[in-house]
Amino acid sequence: MKLEVLHVPECPSTAVLSERLETLIVGCADVLIERRVIRDQAEAVARGMRGSPTLLIDGTDPFAVAGQSPSLSCRLYVDEVGAVSGAPSPAQLRTALAAAATRARPRTR
Repeated sequence: MKLEVLHVPECPSTAVLSERLETLIVGCADVLIERRVIRDQAEAVARGMRGSPTLLIDGTDPFAVAGQSPSLSCRLYVDEVGAVSGAPSPAQLRTALAAAATRARPRTR
């Protein structure tokens, strides 16, 4: 599984997201985290960054909201209890990673 953290320079929420991801993937040898600094709107559009930080799991933003445009702005996430934060909660990340792992597993009959 490939995790990409897209962010603008010096985004304070990038460290929070990275720390949460690192904690969740301990012991997962098949997970790669890449961090990419996005410097302009054209790059945000090309990469699919909908605010900083954006997490892509195998190229897909699991927290995308319909109609949300690519942006260099700060991104806000609403967690499972309605609190607003600059990064997804550990529970939200766990759910997104589990869903991606399920999609990636080959089906057996």
